[in-house]
Amino acid sequence: MFLADVWDGLAASPKALPAKYFYDAAGSALFEQITALPEYYPTRTELRILDERGPALAALLPQGAALVEFGSGSTAKLRRLLRHLPGLSAYIPVDVSGEFLTEQAQALRGDFPDLAVEAVVADFTRPFALPDGIRERALAGFFPGSTIGNFEPGEAARLLDVFGRILGSGATLVIGVDLVKDRDVLEAAYDDAAGVTAAFNLNLLHRINRELDAAIDVEGFTHRAFFNARASRVEMHLVSRRAQSLRVAGRSFAFAEGESIHTENSYKYTLDSFRALAARAGWASIEAWTDRDGLFSVHALRRDA
Repeated sequence: MFLADVWDGLAASPKALPAKYFYDAAGSALFEQITALPEYYPTRTELRILDERGPALAALLPQGAALVEFGSGSTAKLRRLLRHLPGLSAYIPVDVSGEFLTEQAQALRGDFPDLAVEAVVADFTRPFALPDGIRERALAGFFPGSTIGNFEPGEAARLLDVFGRILGSGATLVIGVDLVKDRDVLEAAYDDAAGVTAAFNLNLLHRINRELDAAIDVEGFTHRAFFNARASRVEMHLVSRRAQSLRVAGRSFAFAEGESIHTENSYKYTLDSFRALAARAGWASIEAWTDRDGLFSVHALRRDA
């Protein structure tokens, strides 16, 4: 799958690669560094909302519920939420990065010995099976970090529908959604002064070299991020510094100077535009909370059918 997606993406015009491949062990670690950067407001702002609104959020979940976190990565946000959820019966983190997922699940079991933790290594964009016995409990979903913004709006609606089919009728979904705001704030968050986001983007090429028998001069590319106001999204690209040819598992791909690989979109929503998107996928809005500056939002949704 990885090789096929890389071949297809580099052969396309314009060139593009799926953002889900950022998150090998090195990429996951770099992303955790990004979340602590001064320019990167989403993580600290979402954590503040979870702290302030945790009791109200917890009141929406049934006692004894099992919480499924899609694309769990670090458990930092889950830990902040757990203090408000003493009646939670199980936690099911789901992620494609198996090594990182296992480490996080083991640490969580050590810190919360009374909580059943059942890690699932899976691509959360596709239907997957929950662990035995979990489906008999009331289910809730957790999708923080505005990861929903990495998907085209149509794909985001389909993803929300996948979540709904996994969780079932009547389930609650708690989801973080980044909001439209000043261009300078947005672009700084994706092109930090320390260059960590650039390293995160370039790690995708390192991963291709490591895993796919590729010969890519990573220094021949540079990171670029900008806000596309018409599409209401921040775009990340890897831009070729010169005319060059890459080899990946025996296939060659030519690049002109300045030609880019589009590696990520991060769509920004208003409260109303996200509610409308969720409704298309069968989710009704129960509540939405924002910080005082209107940078970020956390939504509680209920599955209608």
